[in-house]
Amino acid sequence: MKRKAMRICAALLGAALMMLVGIQTAYALVYWGSQGAQVRQVQQKLKQWGYYDGAVDGVFGQETYDALVYFQRRNGLTADGVAGSQTLAALGLSDTSASAVSASTTSSYESDVELLARLIHGEARGEPYVGMVAVGAVVLNRVKSSKFPNTIAGVIYQAGAFDAVRDGQINLTPNEQSRRAARDALNGWDPTNGCLYYYNPATATSDWIWTREVRLSIGDHSFAV
Repeated sequence: MKRKAMRICAALLGAALMMLVGIQTAYALVYWGSQGAQVRQVQQKLKQWGYYDGAVDGVFGQETYDALVYFQRRNGLTADGVAGSQTLAALGLSDTSASAVSASTTSSYESDVELLARLIHGEARGEPYVGMVAVGAVVLNRVKSSKFPNTIAGVIYQAGAFDAVRDGQINLTPNEQSRRAARDALNGWDPTNGCLYYYNPATATSDWIWTREVRLSIGDHSFAV
């Protein structure tokens, strides 16, 4: 009886360990002690956006950990120092194991729609519909510009770029109007005609943003280059 109980306990412990390993394999792709190309990609992104000034050497140590935690805190993510699916997406990198699972349920286009819709919802809900599309168009104009990261996730989660990321409104569930605005922007509608910036003149606190050339105003936002 005693041996049987021990075998049952061992089996339960093994199952628990297998679950932990499965979770780590699927989500904890880059973490303390990791080495290789993915670590270099994470370090390069963190360096590009001013979070990391160490060597891009593919070794995940203290400096990389500290930079990643700082990035996560600034961007409303769980600050655990682990580059899992959400953190990799925020960095504009793909989680290969997670993408294999998600590929059967959603297309890359719909993923872009959802992320862009969350940004639009956080930044421009309550604005005229054309103004919501315009906010999405600014993100896409930045993707095309050499001055900014070259992915939608990279632009949206660039440090200090959008208030909705700083205050956590990026995590709100977008409504269908925000999703429709995201699709219209992704499908090529740009009411701003190439603008890279927008701001609310009534609430803007950055002196720099006032130096931008305003091309048009829609609702409460001024759009500029």
